[in-house]
Amino acid sequence: MSLTPTPADKFTFGLWTVGWQARDPFGDATRGALDPVRTVNELAARGAYGVTFHDDDLIPFGSDEGARRTHIERFKKALAETGMKVPMATTNLFTHPVFKDGAFTSNDKDIRRYAISKVMKNIELAVELGATTYVCWGGREGAESDGAKDAYVALDRFREAFNTLGEFVTDNGYDIKFAIEPKPNEPRGDIFLPTIGHALAFIYTLDRPELVGLNPEVGHEQMAGLNFVHGIAQALWHKK
Repeated sequence: MSLTPTPADKFTFGLWTVGWQARDPFGDATRGALDPVRTVNELAARGAYGVTFHDDDLIPFGSDEGARRTHIERFKKALAETGMKVPMATTNLFTHPVFKDGAFTSNDKDIRRYAISKVMKNIELAVELGATTYVCWGGREGAESDGAKDAYVALDRFREAFNTLGEFVTDNGYDIKFAIEPKPNEPRGDIFLPTIGHALAFIYTLDRPELVGLNPEVGHEQMAGLNFVHGIAQALWHKK
């Protein structure tokens, strides 16, 4: 039995994980930025199957359309030369200060609309690169104080966003399924849809629940003191 990884093993890595610059809440980066093209080449040389990314991992925030296409074409060339795949993509709706009050659930309508358009633009890129899964992590969707946001209204806004995105992929005929990634806290004190169970209940309120599943993570369920194995079993039981 060989322990050498090959593309057949389907190991994939996020650009944000390989390119982490070793920041923490009390310290600046201790590593330089890593070119996504180098990431693709280095991972391919080590037997990886593919890479995944947030929009801002590949295209610096604020890039104009010309610069954006340059980053995309370089990335596509590296994928083609190595045979690496992009099975999943996601959107960064948490780093920039504009999202300090959330994205889909921000109290500012303009921010909510901007967040939806940011996701739509990256869904188009995900489809262009062959991705079929689109993960949604609500890192800023929540509050530090119960008086800061009306949770009932916020859930209405969350549902509106997913309904809009569901119509977007359906109208365009995109082969995309969404995967909500639950997490109870970090960086937000209390994040909406914090566990697998919360997310499942939310999904069944959507206009197109068949388009939305889950992307559970071990540590996220453990943060809430829950049993990850049981959570996975229930997600599978719901075919999500």
